[in-house]
Amino acid sequence: MSHENYSSVIQTLNECMTACNHCYDACLKEDHVNMMVECIRVDRECADICSYLVQAIGRGTPFISELAEVCAKICENCGNECKKHDHEHCQKCAEACLRCAEECRKLSA
Repeated sequence: MSHENYSSVIQTLNECMTACNHCYDACLKEDHVNMMVECIRVDRECADICSYLVQAIGRGTPFISELAEVCAKICENCGNECKKHDHEHCQKCAEACLRCAEECRKLSA
């Protein structure tokens, strides 16, 4: 299957990556940044795996299913962590991550 057939999931991955990068940056500016350490860490992990999966899909990797499974786990973890924080950027990131995890699970099935 060509990467054009993955346009919806690529869009979702890019939206998740953008939300995580924004959340990461905003968390670093919070007054109590030490309370945001885990959120910052998982934001980076999530943004990185989403970016990697977009690139891998573009290359036509034969490992889409396996990578999507890992991506879904990381996105879900990030979404659950961000949900713990009341900041608007965390809540928006949680929504994007959980939506992305759902889309990635469809690829890994």
